[in-house]
Amino acid sequence: MEVFEAVRTVLAVREYQNRPVPPATVRRIVEAARLTASSMNAQPWHFIVVQDRDTLRQLGALARTGPYVANAALAIVVAMEQSQFAVSDASRAVQSMVLTAWAEGVGSNWVGFHNLDGVKPLLGVPDDMDVLAIVPFGYPAQTRTKGKKKRKSLAEVAHNERFGQPFR
Repeated sequence: MEVFEAVRTVLAVREYQNRPVPPATVRRIVEAARLTASSMNAQPWHFIVVQDRDTLRQLGALARTGPYVANAALAIVVAMEQSQFAVSDASRAVQSMVLTAWAEGVGSNWVGFHNLDGVKPLLGVPDDMDVLAIVPFGYPAQTRTKGKKKRKSLAEVAHNERFGQPFR
């Protein structure tokens, strides 16, 4: 799948098949995150790949907005060092993982945004780091219509040279 097609069709997936994601696919997802550009090449991120069922259940219980983590084939917890650009850099890495997974037929969804301190002791994340997100992954339980998104039109959000000038 080419990149634009992945961006155009990716959807949030919250229900997963009871089917493992092959190790080579998991490695590509993590590698996509690692290879993502970062400000001043600081790479302020750490990616904890969780596949243990009990740990996934605990993560689902800790994530108020994502109890479905418990039913994913795996989750990647994104921890970050404290720096001025860490949130931006780690967010870019999350998007790289989401798009890489989608191109492989694996669905995901961003869970949480900070306030995941309960994850730290569970996974041994140092106190001086922040947990940005939990990203569950798995094969979608339902066939989704790719590309059917409710988005504002390009005319509503894109401008030419100055705000308010229509982008054509």
